[in-house]
Amino acid sequence: MGELFISLDFEFIKNAIPTFAKALWLTLHLSFFGILFSIILGFLIALVQTYKLRFLSTLTQGYIELSRNTPLLIQLFFLYYGLTQIGFRLDGYTCALLGVVFLGGSYMAESFRAGLEAVGKIQLESGRSLGLSEAQLVFFVVLPQSLMVSIPYIAANAIFLLKETSVVSAIALADVLYVTKDLIGSYYKTNETLLLLVLCYLVVLLPLSITFSLLERHYKKYLG
Repeated sequence: MGELFISLDFEFIKNAIPTFAKALWLTLHLSFFGILFSIILGFLIALVQTYKLRFLSTLTQGYIELSRNTPLLIQLFFLYYGLTQIGFRLDGYTCALLGVVFLGGSYMAESFRAGLEAVGKIQLESGRSLGLSEAQLVFFVVLPQSLMVSIPYIAANAIFLLKETSVVSAIALADVLYVTKDLIGSYYKTNETLLLLVLCYLVVLLPLSITFSLLERHYKKYLG
């Protein structure tokens, strides 16, 4: 291990850092908005399924099955290459964002649904007896309690989606994995480049994991 560390070309690493920083910014930007919109979409779908809103329940269930049973790579290929065959042309970033949200929404929906279904019926009946509307029940009774159950699943899905963004390099988006393959192919500095790749993901994933852990503790303390 020590010999491997000593043999690293630190001059190459120093010169490659700006390239990785630019790629990391793209990955962060895509991940942030992808996860954010996935959470919003997932929450709406969970509400539809929990409260059995007519035909929307069937529609959302079909979406969940399609999303969870097709790889993100296939979804990206359909958006980037398939849509051009019927006259729709989207840029790589838009396709990547839509793909992440399409995949993530279904996972987030299941996370929120688990939390929503964990809220007892007695509490809902108590809220109604106090004169709360259905919307007030959701935001003041159901949501705060369901989040305590959902947060660990949401955190796991957020980390999963962030790692899944690595496949966007398949549609020529210059994320960290794309840059890694490009630098290895150009300079054959495999160890140095892979080290930077690992560090990039650690820089992003560790704070995200810690943030969700603190958020989970906060909710347990607040609601416990």
